[in-house]
Amino acid sequence: MRIEGSHALVTGGASGLGRTTAERLAANGARVFLVDLPGSPGAETAAEIGPDATFVAADVTRVEDVRAAVAAASADGPLRIVVNCAGVATPGKLIGRDGPLEPDALMRVVGINLGGTITVAAQAAAAIAATEPIDGERGVIVNTASIAAFEGQIGQIAYSASKAGVVGFTLPAARELAASLIRVVTVAPGLFRTPMMAGLPQNVQDSLGSKTPHPARLGDGAEYAALVEHIVENPMLNGETIRLDGAVRMEPR
Repeated sequence: MRIEGSHALVTGGASGLGRTTAERLAANGARVFLVDLPGSPGAETAAEIGPDATFVAADVTRVEDVRAAVAAASADGPLRIVVNCAGVATPGKLIGRDGPLEPDALMRVVGINLGGTITVAAQAAAAIAATEPIDGERGVIVNTASIAAFEGQIGQIAYSASKAGVVGFTLPAARELAASLIRVVTVAPGLFRTPMMAGLPQNVQDSLGSKTPHPARLGDGAEYAALVEHIVENPMLNGETIRLDGAVRMEPR
């Protein structure tokens, strides 16, 4: 799939992995639509990226918001690239200090991380399927899971379950959308330098980074964006979840 000349929709695009991905896609000639919450710095981020970036305020758990965002990204050009980066990592144990895990707390995380990913993929796929193929493809959807999908730690009940759901969603989605010439691939990052991670003391960040065998540091958003770029451009990557983690395997806590 060619990046140049394509429209790309990136959720969670105001900051973190979403922002670095939007920057890379725009630098490669895509027109990028940053989807994030109304209170996010999305407009500022789009202005900093340049004239090929547009902010669209939306909540990925609201189908009407997602539908409007997809319409905006498809209005005057072909939507071909979708990157799902919106998510939360709210901690929670099955039995916490205040008792059993509340269903509302569970469903909020699952609703954003898994429900939002599927909602965006569904609405975007319908728009992409209506475009004319180029070089035998119509588009590609890249999702963000986490190594917590495989090695969830204590206190990551909702987060791990939601990200495991993203992994499980990938292959059946890819199989279904193959008829429309749309690929679906998921990236499972390890320990990355994100805004959430940046809020931790430096010694804690260094300790977490040292858990990665090689390179023994936190991942950089540019490394995630580089993989997204390769996924978009490599037509044989489909239906797969790719760990991007420096060979780290997380312990129970």
